[in-house]
Amino acid sequence: MAKKVMTIVKLQIPAGQANPAPPVGPALGQHGVNIMEFCKAFNAQTADQNGRITPVEITVFEDRSFTFITKTPPAAVLIKEQINLEKGSGEPNRNKVGKLTQSQLREIAETKMPDLNANDVEAAMKIIAGTARSMGVEVEA
Repeated sequence: MAKKVMTIVKLQIPAGQANPAPPVGPALGQHGVNIMEFCKAFNAQTADQNGRITPVEITVFEDRSFTFITKTPPAAVLIKEQINLEKGSGEPNRNKVGKLTQSQLREIAETKMPDLNANDVEAAMKIIAGTARSMGVEVEA
């Protein structure tokens, strides 16, 4: 028989750097999950991504066991990595902070494709372009 799901916890943690300190400890501790067990499993699974922010969806069952699924990094993080940005623009409509080429846009869209609600890469590119514009990054036509 399948286990009964108690809750689903969504966190964004730097890859390979999960520890019991906030936000991980309090989020999992309130559901009675073994925090160190999660940290070891998460760090082992994401060791190759080294520090990149990784969303994780943790399913906690009634017997306090858990499973987790890692997602692709947020689009904003991938855009900042691609053009070596520290942060997005405070006024994206006035101050532009960088440029993104079509090839860079396609690369990010292909990376994000499994987690996007898009039928093809072109639609995914439009989603990523929208995120870039809201950060103050210009997208070349």
